[in-house]
Amino acid sequence: MSQITFVIGGCRSGKSRFALEYAQREYDSNLIFVATCVPRDDEMKDRIFRHQKARDSCWVTVEAPIRLSEAILRHHQTANLILVDCITLWLNNLLFESNDFSAIDEHVAALKHALSIAKCPVILVSNEVGTGIVPENRLARQFRDLAGAVHQTLAACSHRVVWMVAGIPVFIKGKADGPIV
Repeated sequence: MSQITFVIGGCRSGKSRFALEYAQREYDSNLIFVATCVPRDDEMKDRIFRHQKARDSCWVTVEAPIRLSEAILRHHQTANLILVDCITLWLNNLLFESNDFSAIDEHVAALKHALSIAKCPVILVSNEVGTGIVPENRLARQFRDLAGAVHQTLAACSHRVVWMVAGIPVFIKGKADGPIV
């Protein structure tokens, strides 16, 4: 089983930059970036473009807005590292596709299985959404609760959990010294 690192933090906390820099510091080739975002508007397209510009030529981008576990299983034996950015957008896509929570649970179980057999290190990036106020609408509360439950699952199966706060990594599980992956 490979090393799983879970990087979580609020919006604009530096989590994507942190994960990318750590990955590039340790590996210089055969890196897989699994993108989960679906660009539904121009502002999101601009965000995606900025993220793409931050990656150099050692990265191959794989689009996996729904089938995240399949993307990991397809590349884990040949990649030096897989970076998934981000889990909350993936969950959003799952909810957008279907409000069937048992189907979402199956996707999460498949992800957990893929992580358990991955031959290369995997870094997962996600947004912490549970530290704010209780949302006023049902769907937002369902999303927050789903993200919280999935984050607990991923943190439990990760070797290292890093909480990003104002661009500063706080290691809450695993060691801070040595390489992250």
